[in-house]
Amino acid sequence: MSKQARWAILLLVGAVAIAALMIALRPEPEEQEVVTGAPLVQTAAYEVTTGAIEIQGSGTVQPREEVTLGAEVSGKLVYVNPAFQEGGRVPSGAVLFRIDPSDYNNRVQSARADIAAQEVAVLQAQEEMAIAEAELERFAERQSSREALSQSIDSNDYAARILPPEGLRTAPPARASAQAEEPNILATREPQLRSARAARERAEAQLADARLALSRTVVRAPFAGIVRSESASVGTLVQPGQSLGTLVASGAYEVRISLTEAEAALVPALFSAGSTRVPAQVMLDYGDTTWRWDAYVDRVDPILDPETRTIDVFLRVNNPMRGGVALGSDAEVTSAGPPLLLGSFVNATITGGSEQPYVRIPLTALRTDNQVWVRRGGKLAIVPVDVLQRTDDFAWVSGEGLGEAGHVVTSPLRTPVEGMALRREGDTQ
Repeated sequence: MSKQARWAILLLVGAVAIAALMIALRPEPEEQEVVTGAPLVQTAAYEVTTGAIEIQGSGTVQPREEVTLGAEVSGKLVYVNPAFQEGGRVPSGAVLFRIDPSDYNNRVQSARADIAAQEVAVLQAQEEMAIAEAELERFAERQSSREALSQSIDSNDYAARILPPEGLRTAPPARASAQAEEPNILATREPQLRSARAARERAEAQLADARLALSRTVVRAPFAGIVRSESASVGTLVQPGQSLGTLVASGAYEVRISLTEAEAALVPALFSAGSTRVPAQVMLDYGDTTWRWDAYVDRVDPILDPETRTIDVFLRVNNPMRGGVALGSDAEVTSAGPPLLLGSFVNATITGGSEQPYVRIPLTALRTDNQVWVRRGGKLAIVPVDVLQRTDDFAWVSGEGLGEAGHVVTSPLRTPVEGMALRREGDTQ
């Protein structure tokens, strides 16, 4: 055997010996009790309650009253209120602009002169009528005297023999009597008097029209408001019906929000808002602060939206130009707080009420198919619920399986099974 073969055999025997020694000297492994692992979950406590519930919604602030201002008469603008510009605020009754009144003052003076002339015509017609009545009375008296004289003639008198026959003698007095009883109406001068009075009334109507046109040369603000748009300047020639600007009432704004039928059903007095004031709130995010204004339900559209299948509710906000209340502060902010901005997107809440028991849970606890996971006695219970209302953070639900109180699971589970064991942070098991 060669020397190299002997060294190989010795190395092999040494390696085997070292391996056997290591196996003999290895430590014994510690025995541990096998524990079945239960998922660790996060939970939130809840309690079943009834009564007031906040119905959430959102919408855009829009004007309650808005009017387009225009000229009713033609002419040249001689004055425009300096506040009558886009974004300006004007009080109620303020003069916004004036039209040159010269032509309309002349019309008033001319109408007054016509009335004075017609007054003279009426007096003249009255005098003529009085004279005509006197003349007719005297004529009637003369006719009566003639008839009395003809009746007093003796038939045996010789002079009577040369008188006309009886029929011819008595006929003229009969015609005269008829004329005396029914004189010609034109002879009484009464139609002329009525015509003069009608002309005076026409002149008075023309004066009223002239005064009305003169009053329309001054355009005033129908209410206190904000100028949304304007197109008036001194020297502009305007025509009747020409738009000169738009004014929005600043006394009250409204917010239109849409509610589902289920949400609307949570407000019992919603459709009788005209007789019962349903309170509400409007919130505006301005900068880093959320501002709140008190509101109430003004009216409800009784027509269901055919596309969204929702009900439109109009909230009224009084005094929107006054600063709101900062959430988290009990003091009303009027100097630093902004007004309720027209056209801004706001959140709104309506105070409703539910007769059925419900609970408020975090939105993360609401699962698909409207289910919640409840931890009872360390085990999982899957409970179906009805969703009454939901927001970005919370959901209001009701269900028979919720009990009086409990804990809902807010963390996810990979394979939830009814009755599976659950662990919560702080449990000893």
